[in-house]
Amino acid sequence: MRKGVAVSEEDKLIGSGKPDPGDEHSSAEHQDAGLEPAEGAARPADYQPVVAGRARAGMFGVSDAGDTSGYGGLRLPAHVAPPTERPYGGWFDELADDLLEALRAKGIAESAIQQVTVDRGEITFYVHREHLVGVCWTLREDPSLRFELCSSVSAVDYGVDVPQRLHSVYHLTSMTYRRRIRLEVAVDVDDPHIPSVVEVYPTADWQERENWDMFGIVYDGHPALTRILMPDDWDGHPQRKDYPLGGIPVEYKGAEIPPPDERRAYS
Repeated sequence: MRKGVAVSEEDKLIGSGKPDPGDEHSSAEHQDAGLEPAEGAARPADYQPVVAGRARAGMFGVSDAGDTSGYGGLRLPAHVAPPTERPYGGWFDELADDLLEALRAKGIAESAIQQVTVDRGEITFYVHREHLVGVCWTLREDPSLRFELCSSVSAVDYGVDVPQRLHSVYHLTSMTYRRRIRLEVAVDVDDPHIPSVVEVYPTADWQERENWDMFGIVYDGHPALTRILMPDDWDGHPQRKDYPLGGIPVEYKGAEIPPPDERRAYS
C-alpha cells in the first residue's frame, strides 16, 4: 500500500485496497512504493485497439423477404470497451504500477501489455501472446502481486468480420490480496497459436483442452492437447461462429421442426 493512502478494514476485505505486510488477510511482503505513471507517455503511431465485439442488424436475421414488423431496421453497434487512460481508479493503479515494475525487473518490456481496459468495475490486461507465459510467472511469483490461482481459461470467437477474432481469456485470483484480474490474448483464426500456461497454472490443463476442442485455439507446449468434449475424429470446432449448426428434422403430430441450420435466425 502506498504511503499516505488510508484503506479501511472494509476495503481490505473486499479487495479495493491491499493490506500491509503482517496485517490481517496478508500473507506476503511487498514493496511500499509503487511506480508512478510516466509523464507524457503516448502509444505508438501504428497502435490499433483490440476489437472485442461486432455490430448486429435487425432482430430476426431475415434479409430475403419483406419486413412488416419494423424490427429489421434495428442497428446494434459493436460494444468495444476502449483502452483506459490513467488513472484507472481504486486499486487498479497500484496493481498496474506493481506489474510494470515487476516486468521490468524480469527484463520483460512494457510493450508486452498491448492494452489495459477497465469496464464495469473490472480490469483486463491484453497481452501479446509471445509474452503471456512470462507475464503469468510474474503475476504469480512477484510478492507485490501474488495471483496464485488461475480460476478459469475461457475463449471467445467474435465472428468472421472481426480482426483477431479468437480470444483466450484468463481469470486470475490473488488469494493473498483478495483481487481478481483478467488477461486476454487475441489471435487470428489463420494462426491460432498461443503458448500454454499449464507450467505456471496447472489448473489450466483441461480448460485449454476445452478451448482447443470448441474454438480451435492451439496451446503450444500443452502436455496433452487432445479433445475433451467431442470425439477425437470430430471435424471442426463447434463454438466457432462459422461452424454449421447442422441437426436433423424433428417430427411431431401434424408438424415438423426443421434442423437449426434451416430455421429462421433469431440473433
